[in-house]
Amino acid sequence: MKNLIVIIGPTAVGKSDLAIELALELAGEIINADAMQLYRGLDIATAKLSHSEQKGVPHHLLDIYSVGKEATVAEFQELARSAIKDVLSRDKYPILVGGSGLYVTSVIDDLSFQEVDKQVRDALQARADQGEDLYAELKRKDPKATEKILPGNLRRVIRALEVIEITGKPYSAALPNAEAIFKDVRIGLDLARDVLDQRIDLRVERMFERGIVAEVQAVQAELGVTAKKALGVSQVLEYLSGKIDLAQAKADTALATRKFARRQLSWFRRDQKITWLNAQDRDLFEQTRRLGVK
Repeated sequence: MKNLIVIIGPTAVGKSDLAIELALELAGEIINADAMQLYRGLDIATAKLSHSEQKGVPHHLLDIYSVGKEATVAEFQELARSAIKDVLSRDKYPILVGGSGLYVTSVIDDLSFQEVDKQVRDALQARADQGEDLYAELKRKDPKATEKILPGNLRRVIRALEVIEITGKPYSAALPNAEAIFKDVRIGLDLARDVLDQRIDLRVERMFERGIVAEVQAVQAELGVTAKKALGVSQVLEYLSGKIDLAQAKADTALATRKFARRQLSWFRRDQKITWLNAQDRDLFEQTRRLGVK
C-alpha cells in the first residue's frame, strides 16, 4: 500500500506548491488540512489555490462548509481519514497538506475527542469574560495539559476545562500519543525567519490588493464564530466597523500572521517523525522523493 504523504509547515512557506508538484508526478490527490480553507467564500483570506492553480489535481475537503458553521476537529478527523482511505483504496497517493496543527495531528496520530457540552462551555466563557484566570485553574486541575496549551489560547483552555468537568478525567488523557494511524511520510517545510516574514508581508499585501475587504463584506452577515477568527478576516471586520483604518488592518494582519507562523512551528517541532527541509532548496522535490515517497 502507498504511503500517506504529509506536508506541513508555517503559512506562506510553500506547502501547496510542493504538494501540487508531488501530486502531478505521483498521480496523487490532495486532502486539505487548513481549518479555514474548509469554508466557502473565503478564498482570498485563506490563500486558497484557484482552479487553474490546482492544475487538475483532485482536492478533498475544500469549500465544504458555509462560513456560518462552527468547524470541529472531531468532524474534520472523520472526514479526512475517510478521504485518505478512499484515495488509498484506489491505489493513489493521498497528500495531506496544511498548517493547522491540531487538525493535522488529529488525522495522523491516535487522538480521541470527548463530547461537547455547550452549557458548560458557555459558563466557562462567561467566567473568562469576567476576568477569571482559567489557565491557573487548568494548571491546578491538570498540570500536564498546560505543558501543551499556551496561556493565551483561551479556546483550548476552555475546551480542556470542559472535558474535565464532563468526564471527571484529565484533559491530558485525550491528547495525542505517538502511535500513527497510517503508514506515512511527514515532511516539514521551513525558511529563515526573515525570509518567511517577507513572504508573509507580501501575501498580506496581495490579499488586500485582490479584494479581501470586499470578500469579507460579502459574507459578513453570515460569519460564524470560527470563520470570524481567520487571519485577515478579523482584522478586516475591525476596519469595517470603523475601529481601525485600512493601513492598520494590513499591519495587524501581517503581525498576527507572523505570530501564527511561529505557533505553527512550535506545534510541529514536537513531532519527532517530521523531517524538516528548507523550502528554498533547489532539489526540494528530489529530497522529498528520497524520504521514502514511493
